[in-house]
Amino acid sequence: MTASSTQTAGAGGAAGPELRGQLGQVLLATIASTAGFWAWMLIAPLQKTYADELGLDEGQISLMLATPVLVGALGRIVTGALTDRFGGRKMFTAVLLISAPAVLLVALAGEIKSFPLLLVAGFYLGVAGTIFAVGVPFASAWYEPKRRGFANGVFGMGMIGTAVSAFLTPRLAESIGFFPTHLLVAGVLVVMAGIVWLFLRDSPAWESSRQPLIPKVKGALKLRITWEMAFLYGIVFGGFVAFSTFLPKYLTTIYPDDVDPVGAGTRTALFAVAAVVARPIGGALSDRVGPKVISLISLAGIVSLAYIVGQQPPEGILTGVTFILMAAAMGLGMGAVFAWIGPSTPKDKVGAVTGVVAAAGGLGGYFPPLVMGATYNAETNSYALGLWLLVIVGAAALVVAGMLKDARPGGKG
Repeated sequence: MTASSTQTAGAGGAAGPELRGQLGQVLLATIASTAGFWAWMLIAPLQKTYADELGLDEGQISLMLATPVLVGALGRIVTGALTDRFGGRKMFTAVLLISAPAVLLVALAGEIKSFPLLLVAGFYLGVAGTIFAVGVPFASAWYEPKRRGFANGVFGMGMIGTAVSAFLTPRLAESIGFFPTHLLVAGVLVVMAGIVWLFLRDSPAWESSRQPLIPKVKGALKLRITWEMAFLYGIVFGGFVAFSTFLPKYLTTIYPDDVDPVGAGTRTALFAVAAVVARPIGGALSDRVGPKVISLISLAGIVSLAYIVGQQPPEGILTGVTFILMAAAMGLGMGAVFAWIGPSTPKDKVGAVTGVVAAAGGLGGYFPPLVMGATYNAETNSYALGLWLLVIVGAAALVVAGMLKDARPGGKG
């Protein structure tokens, strides 16, 4: 099917307007999301710097890493519902512009070495993480139901911003300095907001929903699909966010003689890239064979690989391959979940459902760093207990997913 072919609008399959330039619009939204994710994950790559200069303990480090994740998660409920009303163009622009001052506040907190201000700045920085809830309804409106797994998979690649942050942030901080690095990221957000405002446009098939925010969210919460997908996404995306934020800390703690902060950032970037590449594959495969099958494969992979990580194998090829495969399994699951949502959700509630599910994913990423910090055994230098909890929760999700009704590609499940 070409970009100029007639698309179907909504889950019912009624003929809709021609959607020209659909892929280009989704790709531009993906780039905007990349900038937002870079800002959202700005603290994690420099966690060792903050820990050393501010004298932070394990609990403070975990709280510092988890705070932006919490706000980015809960804020998606509001952002998703607002996107149903105002559209992707306005909401992308707003989120990017609002996030820029948060980046500067993080820089100020680091410069004056204030942990309380860093927590406040991290709270504000969470706004950048809400950008994901803008893009899913935006991308869905550009494609017919049977191709929304692909569309959302492509948009989901914007989480490559996590890899960009992990790879570039520590290197930029070393080369141009801490404060200039944050100025650069803030500038990227502002420039990207301008590009979005000038060139992004909402789908002709999109219709503004005038339903008030609270009733809209309540309506989404009444749908069974919302709760089912929220639970699954809390595992697959939550696991991705948790490892993306905590992996530098994990690697430099468990393998202090083998991995330095820059090396940990590189490995975290590779982890994120693996998930990013797998996400659209998961969406496209879900369009073909159904999202349930892909979700089961994803969860089985996460459980088995988390078990291997929990054994803390020696640093080397096995460790690297295990983390990359785990990221790929999470990416497949992320693509599958949003392929499940598209054909199973009323068109006027896609944004609200997306916001709730995306919030659940973010919350899934909020608690693991806190749990890892709380369960760390200094005597054995081990996070084994926290990883065992991931195995148990993942196994429970595998059972739940097996009991759910699949969504047929191109229609409702």
